[in-house]
Amino acid sequence: MIEIIRKQLEYIGEDPDREGLIDTPKRIIKMWKEIYAGYSMKVEDILTTFSADGYDQIILLKDIEFYSMCEHHNVPFYGKVHVAYLPGEKIVGISKLARLVDMYTKRMQIQERIGEQVTDALMKYLQPKGAACIIEASHLCMKMRGVEKQNSIMVTSSMRGAFLNNESLKQELLNLIGI
Repeated sequence: MIEIIRKQLEYIGEDPDREGLIDTPKRIIKMWKEIYAGYSMKVEDILTTFSADGYDQIILLKDIEFYSMCEHHNVPFYGKVHVAYLPGEKIVGISKLARLVDMYTKRMQIQERIGEQVTDALMKYLQPKGAACIIEASHLCMKMRGVEKQNSIMVTSSMRGAFLNNESLKQELLNLIGI
């Protein structure tokens, strides 16, 4: 792996034996273990559940910061994720929602897929009445190359169950998020 990274450095015009680059291949491999940690995580290990004890209102964790890597250009995109669900019989600890986001964002990704993966996992493992994931992100593939639009923010939503089918519930969620 180190030799492949050295060849990449040569390809862009660098000298991999230059003092500042000698340990760069090792640092990149170490970094990859961090930024792609989501591949080694499993939903069933994250979403341990508890009884909802009759609670039937929106549960929302908003402004979960994230960084991910664009699978099209291999550059970062980053922003915040808002995850909500309307409990059925079960709830999860609030940190589990942030860990679920980490699991899917710490991979080569597209923003649209992250939201779908989060809501699908909630619906499957938690079985709520509804689930939603709204993502606001800046994409370096838009900022540093291509069209170079510095202030663009992409917003995506994935809604399931009651959030998709009940307009007043959807509006209440959007009001809570501040969108």
